[in-house]
Amino acid sequence: MTILDPLAVPGAGPAGTPDPGRIGAVVLCGGTAARMQGADKASIELDGVTLLERALAATVTAIEVVVVGEQVPTTRPVTWTVEDPRGGGPAAGLLAGLDAFLRPPGVVLVLAVDMPRVTPGTFARLMGVLEDDPAVDAALLVDHDDRTQPLCGAYRGAALAAARPARTEDRHGLPVHRLLEPLRVAHVRAVADEARDVDTWEDLRELRGRAAREHTSYDEP
Repeated sequence: MTILDPLAVPGAGPAGTPDPGRIGAVVLCGGTAARMQGADKASIELDGVTLLERALAATVTAIEVVVVGEQVPTTRPVTWTVEDPRGGGPAAGLLAGLDAFLRPPGVVLVLAVDMPRVTPGTFARLMGVLEDDPAVDAALLVDHDDRTQPLCGAYRGAALAAARPARTEDRHGLPVHRLLEPLRVAHVRAVADEARDVDTWEDLRELRGRAAREHTSYDEP
């Protein structure tokens, strides 16, 4: 697996042909959160900001944002949807989000809501890979353990649309890696802890502790 150095990287669905210059985003808020006793991750706060609002801030460059999950108030307009039937997994959720765009985007930013350290800069690097290499269908973040994070990536909308199963019923339970098999993928190394996710209450406590330490450091003369 080729992993790009982040410092070397520059900055049947909706009708119509994807607009290459149009950026959309799909934020995935589903999942059972079994290791957090079924908590609503989207509403969990880190440093006074919900994980959903952090995800919306990270995808600020998107003209249109689709959130897959239960509706809650947001600070920016979004389109809400859920996979049908529910509980179909992240690939089914991603495809449901793709179907919900009012206009098909040329680039789709995908982010799981439980990755609060992802920033607009993360997506700038990922999109830079697509801009630099027309042969690449998707640029995905890779953590420091060399694990690919398919739910933090920049995808070409046409490639995702072409990869979707022909039958809607085949989306339910579809593994993400199988959905992405036809795509030509580039991998971009995470900077600092931007690939860190919140899978457990301990993860959340650690991130909250780190945020508190960062504030203390900023406040020191």
